[in-house]
Amino acid sequence: MTEICIQVINPNTSPGMTETIARAARNAAAAGTQILAVCPNDGVPSIEGHFDEAIATIGVLEQIKAGREQGVCGHIIACFGDPGLLAARELAQGPVIGIAEAAMHMATLVATRFSVVTTLPRTLIIARHLVHQYGFQNHCAGLHAIDLPVLSLEDGSGQAQEKVRARCIQALKEDGCGAIVLGCGGMATLAEELTRELRVPVIDGVSSAVKMVESLVALGLTTSKRGDLAFPEPKMLSGKFQAFNSD
Repeated sequence: MTEICIQVINPNTSPGMTETIARAARNAAAAGTQILAVCPNDGVPSIEGHFDEAIATIGVLEQIKAGREQGVCGHIIACFGDPGLLAARELAQGPVIGIAEAAMHMATLVATRFSVVTTLPRTLIIARHLVHQYGFQNHCAGLHAIDLPVLSLEDGSGQAQEKVRARCIQALKEDGCGAIVLGCGGMATLAEELTRELRVPVIDGVSSAVKMVESLVALGLTTSKRGDLAFPEPKMLSGKFQAFNSD
């Protein structure tokens, strides 16, 4: 069997969160799948708004370019805002999957309604935009925030993880949902334990995206290069963007 190499991009600059994401990806990957987990050297330490996403997108595109040159089979954007997803698909040859997109799709396969549990309340608006963009407004029963920043998931106190658990329980009671989507890449390793405890599917977008990329590669499906996802029009970029000119 030919080995599949999937590049998993943490769009923020946190090495600890990159390792959390890598662990979840490797646990989900099939025996013949290699996980290459990366994060940008420059950018934001966490992504909690539109400004952060705009900065992080450049790092995502740099990693996509590097991964393509290394011959990876596909790419995962491991931030629940799916920053730069369509731009990344323009630049990539193989499939590119965002973890919010992946988790929501998976949730609709195992439940008629799902709820999302994420970090800061301000990101609920971004999550709602994605629900509508992906066409899941009739499937999403509710959006909940633990009201802690992203990096609290890496501080070792366990407070954020306990708040995630409590919010999942609250969502099940209030929303009438059949599944929970975890709305942050840093929550990736919580899904299995919560699924056992709560007895409903608790879905992590990182592992979901790994299985989607594996499936697309196995089917021989790559990103369409016809229409708006064709490679970017050739033009000379200037300043810090000159590295993209080789494309």
